[in-house]
Amino acid sequence: MAEPLPPIAVYYEHPEWFKPLFAELDARGTPYVRVDAARHRFDPGAGAEEFALLFNRMSASAYLRGHGNAVFYTRHYLRHLEGKGVRVVNGSRAFDYETSKALQLSLFASLGLEFPRTRVVNSLEEVRAAARELTFPVVVKPNIGGRGAGIVRFETADDLEHALGAGLVELGIDSTALVQEYIHADGGHIVRVETLAGRFLYAMKVTTSGENFNLCPAEICDVERAQEQRAGINAVGEVCLADAPKAGLKVERYEPPAEIVEKVERIAEAAGLDIGGVEYLIDGRDGRPRFYDINALSNFVADAVRVVGFDPHARLVDYLEEEVRRCATATGCRSSAAG
Repeated sequence: MAEPLPPIAVYYEHPEWFKPLFAELDARGTPYVRVDAARHRFDPGAGAEEFALLFNRMSASAYLRGHGNAVFYTRHYLRHLEGKGVRVVNGSRAFDYETSKALQLSLFASLGLEFPRTRVVNSLEEVRAAARELTFPVVVKPNIGGRGAGIVRFETADDLEHALGAGLVELGIDSTALVQEYIHADGGHIVRVETLAGRFLYAMKVTTSGENFNLCPAEICDVERAQEQRAGINAVGEVCLADAPKAGLKVERYEPPAEIVEKVERIAEAAGLDIGGVEYLIDGRDGRPRFYDINALSNFVADAVRVVGFDPHARLVDYLEEEVRRCATATGCRSSAAG
């Protein structure tokens, strides 16, 4: 009789996003433990961990929920585990890209992919200077974002100057931001391509009637949005796919061209992305694709069976179980399934 496999450790911060994953694990009887990233400690000198695999689901937007401490802490913890030979799904390399929009754009550039013209700044004075090198409208994005948080669009230099003078522009929790040309998407939609094990899983075309920066695909986003409204928070630009008709969104499965799939898989490999999404749009000015975001924390689309024709969580758990079995054999673990 085969010995039972060690549990999968799910390292997460958000209290709601991972209920579908936990439900799938529970339904199968797959051993797993929940690891709260917001309240955690580790011993650098300790021996082997009780788990052979950790699934990193730490969110870059944790600071919006009072858990900003966990964003930087997670970098140390993941590298600690990897140094001990623990298989980390979406490990430190993927998390570096998840928590740095600047690194994402540098990666796109290294792969020869096009993206919106951008300047990376570390002071408010540089925001003004950077905008002068670009064409308005521009957006200012915190380097560590998540859910479209902190992204502000400025139509003119005067608008930006007023906001700077009024103290309405923030750089984010690492004092780094992107000043970026705003691109009108051809057809009014963006495309999000989801990957698993570094390979294409499915893609969605998201059409919006407004100028929205948060295209979170999970049901919980609509709950959060309602909570923010009740709390009096000005959630400008935040729209979720879960409530598409009310929010003026249309979400549909999309089959991107083969060359786009190939580019997305190259991004996943270069970023060490075991699971995650890559977003792009077609530039309305020249019809060319522009990549603009990597989502290592990928929450699958709501009502996935209807939208994309299958349950992504089932395939995700298939993958995690396969990785645990691999770690329990002489074959050993790989540092990243995407690399």
